[in-house]
Amino acid sequence: MQGMNVTAITVVHLLGFQGTHRVTFIVFFLFFVVYFVTLCGNLVIIALVSYSRNLHTPMYFFLTHLSVSDILLATDILPNILHAVVVKDNIISFTDCMAQFYFFDVSETADCLLLTVMCYDRYLAICQPLHYPYIMTHQFCRRMVMVTWMISACVVLIHTLTITKLNFCGPNRIDHFFCDLDPILQLSCSDITVVEIEVTTLSALLVVIPFFIIIISYTYIIFTILQIPSTTGRHKAFSTCSAHLGVVSMYYGTLLCVYLVPNRNQSWNITKYLSLLYTVVTPLMNPIIYSLRNKDLQKVIEKFINYLNNIAKNHQ
Repeated sequence: MQGMNVTAITVVHLLGFQGTHRVTFIVFFLFFVVYFVTLCGNLVIIALVSYSRNLHTPMYFFLTHLSVSDILLATDILPNILHAVVVKDNIISFTDCMAQFYFFDVSETADCLLLTVMCYDRYLAICQPLHYPYIMTHQFCRRMVMVTWMISACVVLIHTLTITKLNFCGPNRIDHFFCDLDPILQLSCSDITVVEIEVTTLSALLVVIPFFIIIISYTYIIFTILQIPSTTGRHKAFSTCSAHLGVVSMYYGTLLCVYLVPNRNQSWNITKYLSLLYTVVTPLMNPIIYSLRNKDLQKVIEKFINYLNNIAKNHQ
């Protein structure tokens, strides 16, 4: 509350997408379809894992929580983008702006940690198969997911509260679709060194270190797969982790595009469009990748479709 008392800015103008009326309609329709498909795709993943006993395994348990995180991210970002596309000068309170940043950051952090846990699950299944059933118990999986969400919520809360203690004296316009970290800090007239150090440290702990853990784990996984004598065995082993590897590559690839390729001298206009990669594209593609590259899910989908067809035939 102390930070809010010294905050001069009470509302924030999100400029969002600027274009003609015709282009605006196309963009709105595109984002609406993306949001609808993202919600449906991730909800289908959750429903299928709950529906099929064959999918009651640690990997799919973690996948359902990844879908929950993607739904949280999409719901936090896309409705506001849709509103910004229509009104062109979207005005939200500074409190709502910080709340949006908080939930966005929580979902991004949870994604990093969940992908790391899922990688550990694949490492045990392929490299340490004899130890797998003794380590990856239901109790262990529940604890890992609980710790993941608690760390994400608490750590993000720390630097969110630190940001609110800064003085914000304008200008109060953000040329962006949502309240991201750098655009928010651009509004501050305080020294942001402490915030930058804090965010860099926490990002190293919760993004960079998990990334290197995933790289090292997959190095061992690939080395182990290559040692399997039969071609069928190698293909089967790789197919169990190909979907996860695809999601990891896309997730960290988009982050690298946003935070390493652009530099401070480039226009915010470039950065804000690149940010759509990890806020819009990633939650959309995750269920698609798992559905297309996972035979277990494909079998459950076919079984579920056949079940619905049989019900429809019986009612005719």
